[in-house]
Amino acid sequence: MKRYFSILFPALTLLLIAGTLTSCSSQKTESAATPEVVHGVQLSQAASAEIPDVLEAPGTVQAFETAQLAPQIMGTIVAVNVHAGDRVSRGQVLAVIDDAQPAAGVARAEAAVAAANHQVAAAESQYALAKSTFARYQSLFDKHSVSPQEFDVVKTQVEAASAQRDMAKSGQAQAAAALTQARTMLSYTKIRAPFNGAVTVRSADPGALASPGMPILTIESTGRYRLETSVDESQMQYVHLGEKVKARFDTIPDKELSGTISQIIPAADPGSRNFVVKIDLPADPALRSGIFGRALFVRGQQNATILPQTAVVNRGALQAVYVINSNKLAQLRYVTTGHTTGDSVVILSGLSPNETVVTAPGDRELAGKRIEVQ
Repeated sequence: MKRYFSILFPALTLLLIAGTLTSCSSQKTESAATPEVVHGVQLSQAASAEIPDVLEAPGTVQAFETAQLAPQIMGTIVAVNVHAGDRVSRGQVLAVIDDAQPAAGVARAEAAVAAANHQVAAAESQYALAKSTFARYQSLFDKHSVSPQEFDVVKTQVEAASAQRDMAKSGQAQAAAALTQARTMLSYTKIRAPFNGAVTVRSADPGALASPGMPILTIESTGRYRLETSVDESQMQYVHLGEKVKARFDTIPDKELSGTISQIIPAADPGSRNFVVKIDLPADPALRSGIFGRALFVRGQQNATILPQTAVVNRGALQAVYVINSNKLAQLRYVTTGHTTGDSVVILSGLSPNETVVTAPGDRELAGKRIEVQ
């Protein structure tokens, strides 16, 4: 009997364990077979519509005016009055270079001008004296009171005095020109803003040695910007000078700006075969130099699948939508999106017209869940 129970007890134990596992497995299967139900979700159908066929050309916003300010003379920088981000006005002194040598040059030129003025004054006096003497000798010569030789000597003195006066005046003009040049060189010690704008780069500090062509500051105008895009040569037939073009910017996601094509660079890049197209933009406080933008060139009409923009969710760098199948289960499906038009987005691939999707899933995770509208 003991031997019988010793054999039977382990067998019963195995049967109980197997039954328990089977029961748990059945419960898990039953639980997995019953998806979570989500109520109150709005659904939409993908629609097929005729929309503009748009070429999106990426580009970068550039300021209307940009200037790199470099000194025209060599010298030590004694002051830089602005920093990156500061607003500046036309004519404002932005940096100063040591002016000891240029100032000395101005002083020498001023002394030379003073000396030239004295020489001109002396030459004028000599000429006036020679001229009056000649007038007296002319009267005497007419009366035959002086010899022709004496008259010729006086006449020669007048001509010499006139030449001396002209030479003095020429020296005076040269001295004045040298003074103007010296003052110009002195003015180069102050670097001024060529237009109203903002400082974007400060490349040097006081104490550095400035040399001609070495940028100290970079400034750009504010308020007026253009979008510089690159268009493939095969698409240039849709680009026309003076045409109105819409542009989108990631920093202004809620609206489009309407610009005007102001310039088309006539030579294509030999590597990419692209043409540079410049689009003047209207004033907008959100525009900044260097931000990314897209120009939208209309090529005609096309048939496309569109959805509300709110239906698209981001999964990393990919876009997806929740598609409702025949069992009312939500499935996450990755799609390729195109440009937006109004509140809708064009679906290039991954979705067919008339398929049902969740209109605004937000941050909810709906994959595998049953969607009940009511």
